Amino acid sequence: MLNSIRLSQIYVLDQDEALDFYVGKLGLTVHTDEDLGFMRWLTVCVPGETDRQILLERPGPPGLDPATADQVRELVTKGATGGTLGFTTDDAQKTFETLRDRGVEITDEPTQRPYGTDFGVRDPFGNSIRILQPPSAPAA
Repeated sequence: MLNSIRLSQIYVLDQDEALDFYVGKLGLTVHTDEDLGFMRWLTVCVPGETDRQILLERPGPPGLDPATADQVRELVTKGATGGTLGFTTDDAQKTFETLRDRGVEITDEPTQRPYGTDFGVRDPFGNSIRILQPPSAPAA
């Protein structure tokens, strides 16, 4: 049966802007950046964790016909089809402060919850990102 999740996908309207955000602000690394002719295959990953990638995909072929791609782009612009990503950190407060100082849009500040310390940010395209310091992770 299934062993792991290898690839997740979110829609972005501009892959270069997405690279600036996910690599430049969040600190992820580029795994693959290939022009396949019919699309740009652009994936990022947490440094050192290459088995799990995020595809930063522009709405369009081959997955979507032109009319559907236009509708998805319109919904993404409104923030209505944003995906959700979840990351972990060893120090939620320090990560929060770093991202805030880098100009990342914060949707809610670090809050202690039964499952750990959690806060939210949003990418430039409306995708929601949750960042969690699990209770077992020591603060740095």
